[in-house]
Amino acid sequence: MNLNLRSDELASFCQAQTRRGACPVPITGIAALTEAAPGDLSFLGNARYKGEVPGSRASVILVPPDYEGAPGPDQELLVVANPSAALALVCARLEQQLWPRPAPGIHPTAVLAPGARVAPTATVGPFCVLEAGVEVGEGAHLQAHVFLGRSARVGEGAWLSPGVVVTTECVLGRRVRLHPGVVVGADGFGYEFVQGRHTKVPQIGRVEIGDDVEIGANTTLDRARFGATMIGEGTKIDNLVQIAHNVRIGRHCILCAQTGVSGSTVIEDYVVLGGQAGVAGHLRLGRGAKVGGGAAVTTDLEAGTFVNGSPAIPLMLERRIAVLKQRLPDLFRRVDTLEQQLAREKELPPAAAPANIRGA
Repeated sequence: MNLNLRSDELASFCQAQTRRGACPVPITGIAALTEAAPGDLSFLGNARYKGEVPGSRASVILVPPDYEGAPGPDQELLVVANPSAALALVCARLEQQLWPRPAPGIHPTAVLAPGARVAPTATVGPFCVLEAGVEVGEGAHLQAHVFLGRSARVGEGAWLSPGVVVTTECVLGRRVRLHPGVVVGADGFGYEFVQGRHTKVPQIGRVEIGDDVEIGANTTLDRARFGATMIGEGTKIDNLVQIAHNVRIGRHCILCAQTGVSGSTVIEDYVVLGGQAGVAGHLRLGRGAKVGGGAAVTTDLEAGTFVNGSPAIPLMLERRIAVLKQRLPDLFRRVDTLEQQLAREKELPPAAAPANIRGA
């Protein structure tokens, strides 16, 4: 990490509201509150870690406006609206140093078919393959071993990491970022069972990805059977996610790792899918719906719904059921005890009749 910043520089580009204390040394590293040493920058991004701030040895700590503690010796607290977002600004500056864009141009080992067009400010790295009709926009950056199929289009400022595959006629918007191993436009999984055999259904559509989408390593997006599989502007997709054919995902959604979305499902804007969530096909998830990790969605979801479990049900109901499940062993013991008591009562002889009745 090549970081060397004064605290006043940090305060400036983190847009600090106020400053408490003074830091006499340059900031040369970033660390968690409990692991930081003098010269490190840290942050309070979650209120549950508030108790770790007074004991932290970090020289500068980013804190939220509601933090009222005082800095330690030779320590400065920068009060910012959102410590996590402020730290992201610092990391963005570091990222530019760690992974600088190379000079524009086409590496001599790259293979470009006749008719492939690369903007003058774009970069095509070693061993890339661009088929006929490909278009690469201004400022786009293709790292080593990227494959672009026939007539694929890459938007302005896009960044494609090593090993990315974008197949025939698929479209990437501006500033799209694809991490290593992403495959855009593999065949959709479509078969018809005919005369005892699984017969392949041709997948002749494409994938369209909107502006400012980021997709994690080894995620796959299948081309549509016809038309387009679509990912909306600003959506972020984690590693190892599977998006099936003809899925339509709206704007600014979040899909966490190992999520799977089956074919022809529509996911509206601002939906969040937790890790390993599974969504059945031909469903609609309404705007702002949230799905917990590992949940299995088998029905449509209304806008704003928060569900969990398998099958997915409203979160609070799922939580209540989870609590009751822990009480099942005790419930079964109580039922067993009651059954035994009833059985013993049935075995007892009838009670003797009172004397006055016997003598009647």
